[in-house]
Amino acid sequence: MSDSWVRTGVRWRFRPTGRGESRAARVALEEREAALARAPLFAALPKRHVRQLARSSGVTERKEGTTVVKEGAAGSVFYVILEGKVKVVRKGRVIARLRSGDFFGEMSLLDGQPRTASVVTEAPSRFLTLSAKEFRSALDADPALSKRVLREMAGRLRELEKPPAG
Repeated sequence: MSDSWVRTGVRWRFRPTGRGESRAARVALEEREAALARAPLFAALPKRHVRQLARSSGVTERKEGTTVVKEGAAGSVFYVILEGKVKVVRKGRVIARLRSGDFFGEMSLLDGQPRTASVVTEAPSRFLTLSAKEFRSALDADPALSKRVLREMAGRLRELEKPPAG
């Protein structure tokens, strides 16, 4: 059977979970890993690094009309939209609309500077969250992860500095 797992002659209908890890917890972790892997800051990281960050992440839900981040407020959390949609507002004008799979707040992981825009839910929404504190702990614990993130940031800066084609 293609959906069975075999171990020492015993057949299981589902893959066994890790020690002390429920199937629901494993699925939730996999969802967070996939969400992080879509964000450009983490997309080039090896799977083990993404998994390490996913373990430090959480999930939060917000009702429609809730301000998730406020323009001018100190930033310390990165968000990936798991479900729902939001609008990005700068100086009272809607400058973008984001939905499942999109992300915001990545720069706050690195610099903690004030938010450049507000983000408001337009529907009930679920978000993956990664705090700057957890992110820094992961970087401190794994120098290879720190180097990869620095390389990715340097690449993004170089891309921004390229002269426009034309």
